[in-house]
Amino acid sequence: MKIITISALTLLSSITMAADYKIDPAHSSVVFKIGHLGVSTTVGQFNEFEGQFSYAENGKSGSASLNIKADSVSTNHEARDKHLRSPDFLDVKQFPSLTFKSTTFDGNTLTGDLTLHGVTKAVSLDVNKIGESKDPWGGYRSGFEAKTVILRSDFGVTYFIPGVTDKTEIEIYVEGIRL
Repeated sequence: MKIITISALTLLSSITMAADYKIDPAHSSVVFKIGHLGVSTTVGQFNEFEGQFSYAENGKSGSASLNIKADSVSTNHEARDKHLRSPDFLDVKQFPSLTFKSTTFDGNTLTGDLTLHGVTKAVSLDVNKIGESKDPWGGYRSGFEAKTVILRSDFGVTYFIPGVTDKTEIEIYVEGIRL
């Protein structure tokens, strides 16, 4: 009986508790950077997205998902944004969402499936935890930054390469509210 009790306690102590969060879009951003004509970098973002994440107390495991509305792309230039929504780039009528669903997280790297332009590929994001604390409204929040680089041609978006670079930097800044 004693051996079973000790084994059960050992098992329970090795289980890591995870907290679930809903992404607060008012305090989060999905940003991209892409080169233009070899002389500048264009920065843009997606204004409408939703998602959630789970983060273990030990910081070594978790999961995340993100759903981005493609036609919410914004580069602070309406004509360019209209072109980005067209079949040359995002083709938002045919592909209204970009999605990410994680498969693994080791505390530093979040790996998962990114679906862009109807193509799904595995990507890895470098993750940095910013912090966590109680908020003034009685809730609890946690924040992260994640960065990766993709080749847009891997997702079938090849228009005007190399004038607009194939390499696209993606930065995700999230603040989650604990559920």
